[in-house]
Amino acid sequence: MAPGGDVRIERLSRFIFTAPSWPQSLLLILILGFLIDMALIRAQEPIWFFGTIAFTLPALLAFLFTRFTIRIQGKELAWNRSGLLALASVVIGIITTAFAAIGVDSGFYLPITYATGLGMILSLRMPVLVAVADYRLRRMIIPAALQSLFGLGAGYYYFGGEFVLWASGLLIIFGIGSSIFIWLIDRPMKQAFGLSGLSFLNAFIAHMTDGSKTLEDFFCEIGEDVTVPQVSLFFSREGAGDAVLTIPNVHPGPMGEIGSANLPKIIHDRFDEEIFVAHGCATHDFNLVSESEADTIIEALENSRKNLSFSRRASRPVRTRYGSVEILTQRFSDSILMISTRSPEKTEDIDFNIGMMIMAEGHRWFRDVAFIDAHNCMTEVSSPVLPATPLGTEYYRAALAAMEKALTEPLLPFSVGICHRRLPFTRTEGFGDLGIQVLAMNVDDIKSALILFDGNNIHEGVREEIRDAMSDLVDESEIMTTDTHVVNTVSGKNPIGHIIPVSSIIPHVRSAVLEALDDMKPAKSASVTTWCEGLIIFGSHRIAQFAGTVNAMLIFIPPLSLGILILAFILSILMFSVIGLYW
Repeated sequence: MAPGGDVRIERLSRFIFTAPSWPQSLLLILILGFLIDMALIRAQEPIWFFGTIAFTLPALLAFLFTRFTIRIQGKELAWNRSGLLALASVVIGIITTAFAAIGVDSGFYLPITYATGLGMILSLRMPVLVAVADYRLRRMIIPAALQSLFGLGAGYYYFGGEFVLWASGLLIIFGIGSSIFIWLIDRPMKQAFGLSGLSFLNAFIAHMTDGSKTLEDFFCEIGEDVTVPQVSLFFSREGAGDAVLTIPNVHPGPMGEIGSANLPKIIHDRFDEEIFVAHGCATHDFNLVSESEADTIIEALENSRKNLSFSRRASRPVRTRYGSVEILTQRFSDSILMISTRSPEKTEDIDFNIGMMIMAEGHRWFRDVAFIDAHNCMTEVSSPVLPATPLGTEYYRAALAAMEKALTEPLLPFSVGICHRRLPFTRTEGFGDLGIQVLAMNVDDIKSALILFDGNNIHEGVREEIRDAMSDLVDESEIMTTDTHVVNTVSGKNPIGHIIPVSSIIPHVRSAVLEALDDMKPAKSASVTTWCEGLIIFGSHRIAQFAGTVNAMLIFIPPLSLGILILAFILSILMFSVIGLYW
């Protein structure tokens, strides 16, 4: 199967890195300048302090003034990024200038290679600043040219006024080449989505560095309007707080605080009852474009609480397996709850249409069909489960078998206990803000615990270890995650148990389950299926289209940049030839 868009987005994480601290970059700039000074002092015709004046000083001035010139235009550039850019420019300038040593008369070639180095520096700084600071090229020309312009001053000091004239012409050639390069790499996104890819990159970096939500503006432009079902189970307990298990069939992504990535907590915090927000059938195509779209889901859930019909009867939990898919099933009067997993095989996002098929089949017997993707076994970031595939068919047939089996189960009085605990673990360790929630039930002395982690999947094998550790407390259990992407930035791999060992997690789970069992009270349940209308999501296949476009851009950037540089060099040689003939 070809990798899905979410997998291709995950592969882009290899291009993300953290800039070193600016003092480290400045120290390296000073060291490089000093080394050039030492090398040229030992030359046959010494050139005093060329490294410091021609490379270090322009880099330090560019480091200081680049951030200033960008900030006065309302944009931002971190000191660390400014320092790293100045350092990279020094390195490429030194390498280019060093080609003068190849010539028989290095003193003759040094001005030429130094001027070419200034052009190379401009070619580097223009696309970098357009990508990380402001996609509008006209605003970045001056900040990008600063280091080369300061270098012209050094060239004037060493080589005289003629150098400035033809070196300026060279900068114009390289500047035009870089402008063409920037225009070409921006075209694919504009043709595919009508939006600037560099604008997206600006917003993405702003999110990575300071948590900006400007990415949501980009997603709103490409989003589409949909209507999705939301199934909820309401539990009213005698003399105790109520609980709600709700399954919004949208995806809690794409990352960080963007879109619906923190949807479980947003919904949870808007209600007085304990809200369990489980993961339904939805892939990254069903990410909400902005956090504000969650209001539609919350409003639908609030409205669905009116005129509920409660029942005090539920079935014992039963398990059904078909192929690699296992489903824990429990009836509540005229509704059914199904929790699916493939653990210890990978459990990934299930396409929305599979969920709709299962719900449609279930409506033959049940008024409301609550189908949950436990999302509880990650081996690697992989493609979602799609309709008509062998795996998609397994989910469908497993659900049919589970519902047919549940029909024969008797309905009995039941009790419910709840527990919600924050955990001493962070987002970077795989744990979302909600921590852990436990919904415990007792039907005919059969105790069960539904354990919901606020996280994006569970590391392979962790689910089995936690269930084994609960076997002396309950007769049946299932481990689920909300699939919140608040624990992710770019990489989709940060499952629970990957960083924090399961031995450190189990004590918290046992304590929460014990608290839920102690909280057990006679209960009654009601169910409802409501429709969330007018939700703006990423849209069908948008992630695949977007990821494919970005990856295609990345493939063509190296040969394209090489071609532009070769063209600039050819034009430079022609210019030098004309100047040589003239002089």
